[in-house]
Amino acid sequence: MPELPEVETIANGVNRRVRGDRIVSAWFSHYKEPFKTPPAVMAEALAGQRISRVRRVGKHIVVDLGEARQARAYGKVPNAKSPGAQLLVHLGMTGRLLIVKPDVPVAPHTHAAFQLASGRELRFVDPRRFGRLELLAQGGFTGPGSEPLTIFLDDFVALFRGRKLAIKAALLNQSLLHGVGNIYADESLFRARIRPTRIAGRLNRERLSRLHRGLQTVLKAAIRAGGSSVSDYVDADGEAGFFQIQHNVYGREGLPCRICGTPIRRIVLAGRGTHFCPLCQT
Repeated sequence: MPELPEVETIANGVNRRVRGDRIVSAWFSHYKEPFKTPPAVMAEALAGQRISRVRRVGKHIVVDLGEARQARAYGKVPNAKSPGAQLLVHLGMTGRLLIVKPDVPVAPHTHAAFQLASGRELRFVDPRRFGRLELLAQGGFTGPGSEPLTIFLDDFVALFRGRKLAIKAALLNQSLLHGVGNIYADESLFRARIRPTRIAGRLNRERLSRLHRGLQTVLKAAIRAGGSSVSDYVDADGEAGFFQIQHNVYGREGLPCRICGTPIRRIVLAGRGTHFCPLCQT
């Protein structure tokens, strides 16, 4: 599943290419799973909308919209004329947002295509259909938790106070920190030299300070590298990321630790494969 750096990379790439463009029309597939708002509602409300910007909030891509034509009262979006309307895109496990010329063949598992005034198309492709599209008439989407890249240390420390779950599980809790997933939880814990099984509420401020610094360092480095391509992830141009070559623990089970040479271990924690160095992380 794309995590914060991958979603940030896609959102930034789409924003550079379509900001200020206008949606002429929208097409949606017949599958119901990807749509939290009925396709008929979105098709009517989005026609004529100007894209004011595209950005990331947690693991969501938020398309901020300008003026829109009036949408009929279908129930979920009675009025999408407000300048604060937003199109939310969650990529799920295999979702992609691609910007292409209209004559590019439609890829299998394409579930939405937005025809733009510039002559290009913005397409949503999702083979496993775990991704979601939703239209918010009022906008204001802020995500379920705190933003990892901007949270202050005091607020970060307070998130884990009294938590009885493992720190790896706490990092994956989207209501605490949205956007952090399996790869970057493992990598940030390695940088902080914290074993993923440690109880979150028992970590002192010094250790949490290392984790706060390590998490933000890892996320920023991954964004600069275009994310980690370990499965289906590609950016808005269909290009893979490169941060996977910098992984210290994730996906390196049995390989020597880059610091001490001890074989990297893999366990299952909170239902997720978890990688760590048994010597460097205590």
